[in-house]
Amino acid sequence: MARPPRFDLLFGPVRIGPKTARNRFFQVPHASGMTNANPHVRAAFRGMKAEGGWAVVSTGACSVHPSSDDSPFPFASLWDEADIRAHRVMTDAVHAHGALAAVELWHGGAAAVNRTTRHAPLSPSGVPWMATHVGFMSSARPRVMDAGDIRNLIRWHAEAAKRAERAGFDILYVYAGMGYLPYQFLLSDYNHRTDAYGGSVRNRVRLTEELIDAVREATGGRCAVALRVSLQELRSRPSEVAPSEAHEVITHLSDAPDLFDVKMDYSATDCSPSRFTPEGSHEPMVDFVKTLTAKPVVGVGRFTSPDTMVSMVRRGVLDFIGAARPSIADPFLPRKIEEGREDDIRECIGCNICISSWHDGVWVRCTQNPTAGEEWRRGWHPEIVRRDAEGSVLIVGGGPAGLEAALTLGRRGFRVTVAEAQRDFGGRLLWESRLPGLRQWFRVVDYRLGQLRKLPGVALHVESRMEAADVRDFGADHVVIATGARWTANLCGANEIPAGSLVGPRVYTPDDIAAGAEIEGPVAVFDFDNYYMGSAVAEHLAARGLDTTYVTSAGSAQSWGVMTNEQPLVHQAFLKAGIAYRTLEIVEAFDGETLSLAQIFTGERRQIAARALVVVGQRAGGSALYDALAGTGEPKSLVLTGDANAPGAIAHAVYQAHRAARELAAAAPRIRRDAPFAMRDLDACGEAAQ
Repeated sequence: MARPPRFDLLFGPVRIGPKTARNRFFQVPHASGMTNANPHVRAAFRGMKAEGGWAVVSTGACSVHPSSDDSPFPFASLWDEADIRAHRVMTDAVHAHGALAAVELWHGGAAAVNRTTRHAPLSPSGVPWMATHVGFMSSARPRVMDAGDIRNLIRWHAEAAKRAERAGFDILYVYAGMGYLPYQFLLSDYNHRTDAYGGSVRNRVRLTEELIDAVREATGGRCAVALRVSLQELRSRPSEVAPSEAHEVITHLSDAPDLFDVKMDYSATDCSPSRFTPEGSHEPMVDFVKTLTAKPVVGVGRFTSPDTMVSMVRRGVLDFIGAARPSIADPFLPRKIEEGREDDIRECIGCNICISSWHDGVWVRCTQNPTAGEEWRRGWHPEIVRRDAEGSVLIVGGGPAGLEAALTLGRRGFRVTVAEAQRDFGGRLLWESRLPGLRQWFRVVDYRLGQLRKLPGVALHVESRMEAADVRDFGADHVVIATGARWTANLCGANEIPAGSLVGPRVYTPDDIAAGAEIEGPVAVFDFDNYYMGSAVAEHLAARGLDTTYVTSAGSAQSWGVMTNEQPLVHQAFLKAGIAYRTLEIVEAFDGETLSLAQIFTGERRQIAARALVVVGQRAGGSALYDALAGTGEPKSLVLTGDANAPGAIAHAVYQAHRAARELAAAAPRIRRDAPFAMRDLDACGEAAQ
């Protein structure tokens, strides 16, 4: 299929100092949870993006020295020969497909408290990073860097740059963003110094400039040098010589790097969920950079629309289309645009499950792309499923899990029939995607239906409720049950373990609201699920004009939302909608007029008036249809998957279904276990560190 000419602008080569990118698609540095301990997993994950057409493929943050240790969060390092070997696996995989490999040289300063290495944290002026995310909290405080520490920091970057070049990297980043050490020098909140590195913006930018020069000199100009800089706070601060401190910083550095990578300051705004933030949201913060430098600029904005990408370049906002989340959801996004297959793009839904993976300290997960992180371990390719099967499969349930199973089984060669009881496909997303801000989540369904309708061996049927006798009469060789889960009205005790179900007048669950229940106000939403449903339901009810109070056993609204960058935005949304919220409380009783609450730590009891209660807590899986068929010998094989098997996020349901479909009637899968390179092993081979 021919590429529409309007997209040609995205596919010309662009110079980055001594290097040339073959097109404008740039996978910017992003966390993957894959450290030097998993070199082959990381290489396959990044290499897949190069295969998919990204001209530049970057690692995530890579520590330049043991005084920058991000434990317990997964991080890479460039400390020694073993690290060089680990990264070489990745750069070889990227180069094999004609892409440039980039590395983000990183020192966390006060934001990295060195839990493992136990180095004292470093900072410009001893100002700590007072995080509210439990994973970042620490009782350790940084010490003030002296002149020797600054010289060491510059030397560490130079030495890491030499190792990076030996590892095969083409582009070397200096990272002055997201609260890390060079950024701490840029921002006056952290930098109270009175020497040549503090005071004026010109002095505060000096360290970043010297780091760029040191990295370039260390590699003799053979590698391109990029600067990643956060501009959100700096742009909000006035300058006596420029429109803002951000303008002044870029002006001072305009000729220093070969590439500017511009971003926001905080994860919740830099990687904001689609629920609260549209595509291209960074533009108001970074639109001025290209007016101050002739060097190429890359930026992000959860770009999924090729027309938006073209607009960014044509209007002079960016030179490169940067992506983290869209490159995870679809590693082949550039190739699909290049081949005129933009309708085949597996669009990022902006749910931020990928970001929660890093907060959890595990390999990246993706709702749209269940193969992410499994490219090497399980041998899964996001676009290629080996055609190795025959026979028929009946899938009962047309939600995210059922459709994912159908797509993968259809690609394997099975004759697939999907039977959905409702009048439309989509399962839980038929209603959930109509909650405030969640419309883009329906892309999970749209993408799979679009692909399924192209497969000749797949039949899709709605309004087709199946009982056990119907399944037997259908006579499929294999049956997959993906009928979802249901919300219960179970409460929880002070220990937050689900307890008995609350029975009484005007007690509802999200399923009742989805079914059209008429709710009277004032209404209370009791949330101990702690993900998006409770807060989204509260917004939904408030939007209907109901006086709404949100109650949670946790310490904040949607407490797990800290993992997906939603938590601060949820609280802002509550304020805007006039939703009251009560934290650290559980529901003990409700009689249709009065809601009885108890503080979870002290047991102190309180009451509030309410005419309705919505309980958002425990979901129950299981399937009566599966139970009726199990052990009967008909069909040949029977699989329970998705929420019906184990309730969870949509990402969990899609992954379960994909795995079940890969393994149905197949030989036992080979699951490979990765291992790090170790200095002791290299020494034994005569490859001691230089």
